[in-house]
Amino acid sequence: MNITNIKNKWSAMGPYLLSVLRIVAAFMFILAGTSKLFAFPIGMPPNGGTANLISQIGIGGLLEVFGGGLILFGLFTRPAAFILAGEMAVAYFQFHFPQNFWPTLNGGVAAVIYCFVWLYFSAAGAGPLSLDAIFNKKIMSDK
Repeated sequence: MNITNIKNKWSAMGPYLLSVLRIVAAFMFILAGTSKLFAFPIGMPPNGGTANLISQIGIGGLLEVFGGGLILFGLFTRPAAFILAGEMAVAYFQFHFPQNFWPTLNGGVAAVIYCFVWLYFSAAGAGPLSLDAIFNKKIMSDK
């Protein structure tokens, strides 16, 4: 096996790894929301409680659980990811940036990374291992 064959086989895995990245990132994102809504796997600091649903943090938790669920399954990925990218931009600039310029110092690293990961998925789509891909194939086969 030569280097060109290895490169071609690895490159062919790109769309599938896109789906894996989507699934793993969405699962981690859902955990952030379940912490806010259900104190699972751990509650919110300082006392380990949950957020009030009728608060900005509660609404963020709802977006993280339900929007993250859509992205996890790859359903309506592009619009869900765009909305979640916006949520993370707001979270960063409203809660983290005022504390310090640097994300490593203001606790905003996750918000920045999620913002750009979701922005990427809003453009790239869900990948082949998704409900979006299944429904698109069905729609295309019906035409």
